[in-house]
Amino acid sequence: MSPLPAPDPAALEYSEKTAALIRGEIDSAGGWIPFSRFMELALYAPGLGYYSAGMHKFGAAGDFVTAPEISALFGQVLAQQAAQVIGLTAGNILEIGPGSGRLAFDLLSELEQLGQLPDRYHLLEVSADLRLRQQHLLARFAPRVEWLDTLPASFSGLIIGNEVLDAMPVHLVAWGEDGCSERGVSMQDGQFSWSERKLTSGELYDSAAGLDVAPGTLSEIGLAARGFIATLAGLLEKGVILMLDYGFGQSEYYHPQRSSGTLMCHYRHYAHDDPFYLPGLQDITSHVDFSAIAETGLAHGLNLLGYTSQAHFLINCGITDLLSRASPEQASAYLPLSSQVQKLLNPAEMGELFKAIALGKGLDTALIGFSQGDKSRML
Repeated sequence: MSPLPAPDPAALEYSEKTAALIRGEIDSAGGWIPFSRFMELALYAPGLGYYSAGMHKFGAAGDFVTAPEISALFGQVLAQQAAQVIGLTAGNILEIGPGSGRLAFDLLSELEQLGQLPDRYHLLEVSADLRLRQQHLLARFAPRVEWLDTLPASFSGLIIGNEVLDAMPVHLVAWGEDGCSERGVSMQDGQFSWSERKLTSGELYDSAAGLDVAPGTLSEIGLAARGFIATLAGLLEKGVILMLDYGFGQSEYYHPQRSSGTLMCHYRHYAHDDPFYLPGLQDITSHVDFSAIAETGLAHGLNLLGYTSQAHFLINCGITDLLSRASPEQASAYLPLSSQVQKLLNPAEMGELFKAIALGKGLDTALIGFSQGDKSRML
């Protein structure tokens, strides 16, 4: 692993508080917790987790760059799909994990141009600091914009999650010749240490045993993401759940060439594989098993409305048409937009690794974002 940037003393002190909280949890649990719990605390512990505290996470000054920070075109393109769903449902929009608020701003700006603003744009945000930033950015759209502390009891319209599922806690499972074990976290000489426990029953065991995985494989199972989709299915009355994230169908996810899993950490634009490094200061993610997401949706009364690459989804929704608003003769405006579009569409960047999946209820109209490039066969 390449040397990572050193945190300043205040950040180091903050990380130590987060680590102390996790150590206390391990002690209280008898010396071992599943990795999913470690990840949950490191990311979401109130006031201490990575997503709960007030550090800059998004954009050039943060730890990673998401599609809305790359280009306003991303949100403008999603507005085309949102407009269709709003028209079909007369519903609203609910964005999960809105981050910097850029997606909401660009999407609402474009819907305003289209004359199809929803009555309400709801944002579910766990971070008080991010909520304040979002409120500042979205001030001109008040009072249409509403922040939620919890999911609503029911909802009709469009539910959007961009890079949400990848940040949900995952279980780590090691498959061996004699069965499978869950990899968890214990303490050794005052440091976090890996430790495994045999799986013999329960939901995680059933999920692991049902996969065709070669012995010697270590990978993730995202029970939290499945539970989240099941919850959304229960509250959706009519509309679409649209999730964009990086990941694969099951056969690719657990392919022998990916036998070490997909767990990854991001710290100040450095990617590495040590989740124990500076807890609370770095992001921890894993790729999304889209087969499991689709299966969960179907099992809870949703229909699969589409699954494709991000590139196909954006092209289907008219990103090239939006790019054409800028004249190639005005190089200062056109060239940056063209470069941004390449990052969003290029298979070597975000175009192929990132996928879009739509699950819905009460709709029988094809969604424009999935008109070409269907990849449902890969689920």
